[in-house]
Amino acid sequence: MTTPRTDAGTGPGADVAAVIAAARAQGVQLATAESLTAGAVVARLVDVPGASAVVAGGAATYSYAAKSRVLTVDPAELSARGAVSAEVAREMAAGALELFAADLAVATTGVAGPGADERGVEAGTVWIGLARRGSAPVAELVMLDGDRPTVRAAAVDAAIAALAGALGLG
Repeated sequence: MTTPRTDAGTGPGADVAAVIAAARAQGVQLATAESLTAGAVVARLVDVPGASAVVAGGAATYSYAAKSRVLTVDPAELSARGAVSAEVAREMAAGALELFAADLAVATTGVAGPGADERGVEAGTVWIGLARRGSAPVAELVMLDGDRPTVRAAAVDAAIAALAGALGLG
C-alpha cells in the first residue's frame, strides 16, 4: 500500500493498550524499526503494563550504516534513493521481524524537518513499513504537517495505528 495520507490516522489518545491486548490475545510478538521516531514507538508500546509479554524489541537506526548493519537494509538502495522510501520502510520492518524473531513489525522512516532533507524530500514525508511473518512487507506514505516534534509524534501515532490495523482493531 502506498496511498498517501494527510494525517496520522489516530491521535495522542490512541489506544495502545488495545494493541498490546490484541497482540497478547493473538499470540503475536511485536517489534519496531525506527529512524525519525528514534525509539518512541517502542517506548509508547512498553508504557503499557504487561507489554513485556508481546514486545520483543525495537531498533533505533538513524544512520545508513546502522540501517544496513542492524536491519539488513540494502546499502545500494540507501545510496540510490536515501532512507525515505517505501522500499527502505519495508526492508526496515522485515529486518526487525528477523532481528527480534517477531511476528509483526512496524518501521518508521521520514523527514521530520525543519525543511527538506539533503535529497529534497519535504518535511512531513513519512513512510510506515509493516512486516508480518509469512507475508510480503508493505509500506504506506503519510504526509504530516507541523514542526519537528509534531511530525515525530504524529509518525508514532501512525505506526501505532498501523499495528492496530494489522491486529484487526478498527
